[in-house]
Amino acid sequence: MSVQRRSSSPARLTRRALPVIALASAAGLVLAGCSGDAGGSGGDGGDKTLKVLIAAPQEGAGKILEEDFEASTGVEVEVEVVPYDQIQTKAILDAQSGTNNYDVIQYWYTSVGALADAGALADITDWVESDEDIDSGDFIEAIFGPYSQYEDATYGLPIDGDTHVLFYNKAIFERNGVEVPTTWDEYVEVSQKITDAEKANGVYGNALLGSKSAFNIGSTFFNRLATMSPDPIDPQMPQLDTEYAVAAAQSMLDASGSALPSPLEIGFEQALPQFLSGSVGMIEFWTDLGVFAQDPEQSKIVDGWGVAPLPVGPEGKVSGALNAGWAMGISPNASDEDLAKQFVAFASSKETNEKLITTTGSGVDPTRTSTLESPEYIEFAPEVSAVAAQVLPNAQSWPTSPQAPEMIQSLSDNLALMLQGSLTAEEAMQQTWDTWQSLAD
Repeated sequence: MSVQRRSSSPARLTRRALPVIALASAAGLVLAGCSGDAGGSGGDGGDKTLKVLIAAPQEGAGKILEEDFEASTGVEVEVEVVPYDQIQTKAILDAQSGTNNYDVIQYWYTSVGALADAGALADITDWVESDEDIDSGDFIEAIFGPYSQYEDATYGLPIDGDTHVLFYNKAIFERNGVEVPTTWDEYVEVSQKITDAEKANGVYGNALLGSKSAFNIGSTFFNRLATMSPDPIDPQMPQLDTEYAVAAAQSMLDASGSALPSPLEIGFEQALPQFLSGSVGMIEFWTDLGVFAQDPEQSKIVDGWGVAPLPVGPEGKVSGALNAGWAMGISPNASDEDLAKQFVAFASSKETNEKLITTTGSGVDPTRTSTLESPEYIEFAPEVSAVAAQVLPNAQSWPTSPQAPEMIQSLSDNLALMLQGSLTAEEAMQQTWDTWQSLAD
C-alpha cells in the first residue's frame, strides 16, 4: 500500500495522499500514471462505457487510469470511488442483487476469498493462463497467489505489491552511537537508547503504527510475525496459538514504550511527517518512503536516511508482510467481459507497473519480477530497490479466506486493547485466536 495505504477505516484514505507531502492518493496510487498498452488504439471504443469501482485511497490513481485508458481505447470509463471498507459490501450487493453497476472491481487482496465465495468476482483462470500477454509467470510469486487465488482459481491480477522495510535516520543513529538493528530485541534497545537521550528535544526512537486500522496496527503485528516465526504464515488461518505470535505482539508492546507518543493515535499520516522532519529514529514503512525522503520539498533528511530489511526473531529470517496491496477483478455480471479484461490487463501490465514504481508520489510497489529488477527502478530508487529485492520475493500474506475481513478486524481490536494496557500479549493472541476459530466453524 506505500505512502498511500489502505485502511480498514476511512482514516486509511490517504496513506499516500498526505497533505504534508502532497502525495497523489493513498497506497492505492497503484494506477497513478498508468500508460501501458491497453490493446487498442485511440478513438476505436465508440460509445462503449466501462464502470469501475475503486477505493477512496486510490481516487487520484483512478482518475489517471481513466484518462490513459480512454486515450488509448476511446472507451469512456466511469469510476465510482467509495471508502475502502465499502468495496466488499458494494461488490457483493451488486453481484447478488443483479443491479450490475460495475464491470471492474478493485479490491484489497485480503478480501479475495470473501468476494469470490460470495460470487462477486468472476473466475478468470482460463483467460489468465491462456493469454500470453498477461505473462502471469512474471508476477512475483509471493504476491500473485495471495492477491489472486481462492480454491485454486484466479479472481484478479495484482496492481500494487505492498510490504514494509525499515527506514532509519543516519544522523540520529550517529549521535547516539547505535547500529542498524538486525533483530527485534536490538530494535527495542536502539529505540530506547534514542528516546532516553533525545525525547526532551522531541526526538523518539521509533514511530509505531498503532492506530486501530488494519493498515497500521495490523501491519505492525504482521511485520513481526512474518520475521519471527520459522514457518510461513498460513493465509487461510495464521497460527496465533503459538509462541511466535505472542512474541510478535509482545515486541509491539516492548517498542511502544519508546515510540512517538501515543502509538494508539499514530497512523501513517501522523508518523510519516515526523520521520521526514527528523524527529524519529526508525520507522517500519512502505518502500516508496525512500523517494519522499529524497525530495527536498517534503523532507528535511535528504541524504540522511537509510533503509534495511525488517529485523528478525531468533528463529526467523529476512522477510516481510504483504501490508495492504491491491488487485483488479472482473464482475461476473460485466456488461462487456472482453472490455473489462482489457482494462484489468492494462492496469496490471508490466509497462504500467514500471511507470508507477518510478513515479514520485504514486505509492506503488513492484508486482512483477521484471519491474523489481528493471534498470529504471534500480536507477530511480537504488537503496530501496536493493532491499525490496531481498524482501518482496519472501513477503508473507495476511489472511485471505472468506472470513479474513472479520479475522483482521478482531486482531486489530485486540491489539489495540493490548497497547492501551487492557490485555497482555498472550491474552490478545488468545482472544483473537478464539474468535478466529469461531468464525471458521
